[in-house]
Amino acid sequence: MTAPASTEAAIVRLATVASTQSVAFALAERGAADRTVVVANEQSAGRGRRGRTWRAPAGTSLLASILVRSRLPRPLLATLSPTAAVATAEALRRVAPVLARVKWPNDVLVDGKKIAGILLESRVGAAAPVTILGIGVNLGQREFPPELAGIATSVALETGRSVDRDAMLAVLLEEFDAWRARLEGEGFAPVRERWRALSDTLGRRVTVDAVTGVAQDLDHDGALLIDVGGTVQRVIAGEIIA
Repeated sequence: MTAPASTEAAIVRLATVASTQSVAFALAERGAADRTVVVANEQSAGRGRRGRTWRAPAGTSLLASILVRSRLPRPLLATLSPTAAVATAEALRRVAPVLARVKWPNDVLVDGKKIAGILLESRVGAAAPVTILGIGVNLGQREFPPELAGIATSVALETGRSVDRDAMLAVLLEEFDAWRARLEGEGFAPVRERWRALSDTLGRRVTVDAVTGVAQDLDHDGALLIDVGGTVQRVIAGEIIA
């Protein structure tokens, strides 16, 4: 990890790190305040879901981790993930602008291709839980490796122009703060309603692990409800593979 380039308004800006998630957790252990944000120009071992690596050439993506010390009951901490997805989609719609949609559990798509991803990691101990939301947004990539070319996209590819990362970050944080405030103040219902409106998942036939059926709804805690031959099954974690 390199030394911070600057620290302003609870935003820690770094050049190159192994993972913004790891830096954010280290800051949390040292008492960093709620809503501290870690932003990096490049990360060498960024984490994606299920242990995957999130790779992006230097300067092409917004790579941020937000430290959240939430008042939510512990069983509802997972709802921060769809909240972040909604915030990211709304920010992209404002800044790019692109018709961003959300895919369960925590991807943001444009025309069926992934433009952003969210990783939620929580550490729950004797003290209040600490949650780190990692958000990666593809901004300036003009091409992707062959294995990603058909499933990933960026603002540059969708619009033909680049978007300033600081401008994207500012709007993303504005949207996240607003949606988080609604989540903590009004419950999951307003977030859930907007997630449904933005959903690229509901109504589709999906397979999540061993469950195959039609994605019917998002439950009160963020679980996906799948209609399997007339029986609704709850899937609380997993990845849509079809």
